[in-house]
Amino acid sequence: MIKLIAAASMAALTLGTSLVSAEEYPSKTIEVVTHAGNGGGTDVTTRMMMLRARRELGADMVVVNKKGGGGAVAMDHYLGLPADGYSILTFTIGHAATVAKGKTKMTLDDVRPIARGTDDPQILMVRCGAYDSAEDFVAKQKDAAISYGTTHLGNIDDVSAFMFTMKGGMKTPKIVPFDGGGELATQLVAGAVDAAVLNLAEASSQIDAGEVCPIVVLADKRMDGLPEVSTAKELGIPVSFSTVRGFVIHKDTPEDVAQKVEASLVKAMKHPVYQGFLTSIGLDANSVVGAEEWGNQLQTMTTDMESALKELGFIQ
Repeated sequence: MIKLIAAASMAALTLGTSLVSAEEYPSKTIEVVTHAGNGGGTDVTTRMMMLRARRELGADMVVVNKKGGGGAVAMDHYLGLPADGYSILTFTIGHAATVAKGKTKMTLDDVRPIARGTDDPQILMVRCGAYDSAEDFVAKQKDAAISYGTTHLGNIDDVSAFMFTMKGGMKTPKIVPFDGGGELATQLVAGAVDAAVLNLAEASSQIDAGEVCPIVVLADKRMDGLPEVSTAKELGIPVSFSTVRGFVIHKDTPEDVAQKVEASLVKAMKHPVYQGFLTSIGLDANSVVGAEEWGNQLQTMTTDMESALKELGFIQ
């Protein structure tokens, strides 16, 4: 009898502890794993999200930088962490390319989409005055190839340039890689390349100075910050690529925890502090979406990236 009472007491204590643990989430620091170095676009986006998410979740949050392998190091590291909601992975279009190329152990089936933080269309930019219009830009490339500056090889930047010219019936471009968007914008002005694949924030100072002009947006609709710039689809070229940054957690994270993380991150990114950040980089409130829309985009962009990389010979 004494043993039965002791066992029942122990079971009740264990159950009670489990319930308290679930109810008290989060009760310790939450890690946000990113592949980007300090100061990079993904790192900054992550930290801006955390400013208000800490308050919404009622817990401290820290960035864990795991650089290398186009996000593979960060993804493989994340797979080894517990599925308890105390770690979040920042996921980008670059991660989708790495997954598509099989360079990581992670697949989309391993993670659960939580929220998107930015949806930043790829923009083709040129030196102001180099072309009369977007139509002129396309027409001249049908006669002769031009050079495109990018900040990646085998990733979204050069894929964007290749797919734009291929789908538009233009000559295959010469790709010239640079270390970062800032350097690329500077070299575009200097004449090192004819065009550049950039995001709006990367060339904002040169655009403001009238040195660099966005000429085509690779998106489904025009950007609020560039209402006068045509999309590729308006030119009859079915190409749409964006630098997206969002957040995922382990697929097996407890449902109540996952829902709390999603609600907290979405609310944090709809706060004026984060919205001000979006405005500063030329984006708007449409960047922030929840798990369902973000999950659909994850599936689509990974499939599209795999298809493009195969078509361009990056995947056999």
